[in-house]
Amino acid sequence: MTHSSPSFIFLRKLLICSALLVILVLISWFIFPKKYFSPALPFTFIFFIAITYFGYSFLVRFSRLNIVRFINMYLLITTLKLLLFIAILVIYILLNRKDAVPFGLSFFILYLVYTVFEVISLANYSKNLSK
Repeated sequence: MTHSSPSFIFLRKLLICSALLVILVLISWFIFPKKYFSPALPFTFIFFIAITYFGYSFLVRFSRLNIVRFINMYLLITTLKLLLFIAILVIYILLNRKDAVPFGLSFFILYLVYTVFEVISLANYSKNLSK
């Protein structure tokens, strides 16, 4: 992976976005009661960073193929990720009922942030690819 590869550029932006989110969480930690924060939150960040990066990298590889194949892979990867997220959410909540609300809320917020980030990055990448 070179410094100018789309995956490396995405990883750099992803880590910057994640660092900003962590700073926001740390600030919130001092403002809100601790009961609103899941002890699994640091691991949730790592999980979303890894899944988002690997999903994007995989899709970038398929973007060089025809558009129909890329769209099919995008839909497949998105569906698999969503099923994985639901499974992890349900399993964690069943095993840790006391932490269900804080974990579910933080998981959902991170899901939204990282999904929007990935979609915007893929849209920018496809725009640059068509130029």
